[in-house]
Amino acid sequence: MALMKWDPFTALAQLDSTFDELIRRNFGVQTQRFVPSVDMATEGTDVVIRMELPGITPDDVDIEVAGGVLTVSGERKDSVDSNNGRVLVRELRYGSFRRSFQLPDGVDADRVTAEFDNGVLKVRVKDVAAPVEQPRKIAIRSAGGATGPKQIEGETVETPAERKADDRRGVNRSAG
Repeated sequence: MALMKWDPFTALAQLDSTFDELIRRNFGVQTQRFVPSVDMATEGTDVVIRMELPGITPDDVDIEVAGGVLTVSGERKDSVDSNNGRVLVRELRYGSFRRSFQLPDGVDADRVTAEFDNGVLKVRVKDVAAPVEQPRKIAIRSAGGATGPKQIEGETVETPAERKADDRRGVNRSAG
């Protein structure tokens, strides 16, 4: 009887594969796919989307604007050649991806630019965010719509609401 050396990585890979197959078969769940991480922020009136795309070249990415939606799609290709050996552990995700972002009304493709540097795609949508307005104090009126007596050329002029209140109290306006 020949002795075989036990390889823990092979056992773990077989267990992982068997478990994934069991879940897929019984619950209809597909294995995870590659979904790039995104940061979105404003810079002035621009919105900037940064997307991590490690191992992807700009040629493998498409950006389009249609129907008020910005869509970034592409593919992260598998770099492991299965002809040279067995995969023992597989945690990296590969495959096609698609991320879509709703744009405000009136934004077209002419206001979108993109650059790619060190595995990070940076998409800028120009003049989208409204500038932040400074706080402003608002005057509060009374329930009758008046803010008090009005002065015109040194005379006190009552508002209609004040006249109505004076009438109810029986104030004589002609004296004075």
